[in-house]
Amino acid sequence: MRNIEDRIIAGEGANAVQGHVQWDPIKSIWWSAMTAGLVIGGYVWFSWGAVAGFFIACTIVLCGGHSIGMHRRLIHESFDCPHWLTLIGVWLGTLVGLGGPRTMMMTHDLRDWAQRQDACHPYLRHGHGPLRDFWWQVHCTLTLNHPPAFEPSALYKNSRTMQFLQKTAFAQQLPLALFLLWLGGPGFIAWAVCGRVSISIFGHWAVGWTAHNQGHRDFHNEGHCTQGHNVRGFGLVTFGEAYHNNHHAFPESARLGLFPGQADPGWWVLTSLRRLGLVWDVVEADISNIPNAKRA
Repeated sequence: MRNIEDRIIAGEGANAVQGHVQWDPIKSIWWSAMTAGLVIGGYVWFSWGAVAGFFIACTIVLCGGHSIGMHRRLIHESFDCPHWLTLIGVWLGTLVGLGGPRTMMMTHDLRDWAQRQDACHPYLRHGHGPLRDFWWQVHCTLTLNHPPAFEPSALYKNSRTMQFLQKTAFAQQLPLALFLLWLGGPGFIAWAVCGRVSISIFGHWAVGWTAHNQGHRDFHNEGHCTQGHNVRGFGLVTFGEAYHNNHHAFPESARLGLFPGQADPGWWVLTSLRRLGLVWDVVEADISNIPNAKRA
């Protein structure tokens, strides 16, 4: 298990506040193109089979990839598993469309580091209203004047496959698109590739903005400029990622839904894999012993 302190090296002078936001043409065109593909292609080649493919692809990619493969395994190393299973999870996480494994680690760690300071740039804490924040997060990039250094984990540095996924992150959609074209025609690409990427990026932003601005809190992190909130009612569709207050209090926990009624499908999958012997050394939050947080 690794904390972000192992990868974020905040030397003297590192500052989480000073920086500027500028338009990122790659991010902006990527999301806009995927959205256009859904709107135009999804209408022209509409079929219920393609819509079903969209929901199936979202479930597999967001649960197995984003929540389990990227977040709980690669970023937090909250459990251990065979290397081949790690690679499948990271590949699925790359298919989400937010970036490759190194990009996801660095983006996540920088944001978490900044939010643990006594102040940070509004970009890093979702500190503006939804319209401005959507523009910033989906179409722009923040460049800090004095950023900390980032050192990828050994899990990434020792894997040529992950480094290849980083270099070819956007292109990883092509093999899947060709398979879907063979399976069901262009409508399947419009829904299960363009639609999935577009909705996933939008949903990632929407849940992120909400979870940093409003909602229920059981825990309070002392000295942090940003508190996470649990977005009630979204546990199932986010596969447990909506419980951001829980995650801020126990970032290394593989279990995100800590209380009764907090559905955590990602955790259900992990417990099933553990019973099969494919997952072990699983980190769970001990809510009776809270080292970095107290009851809100």
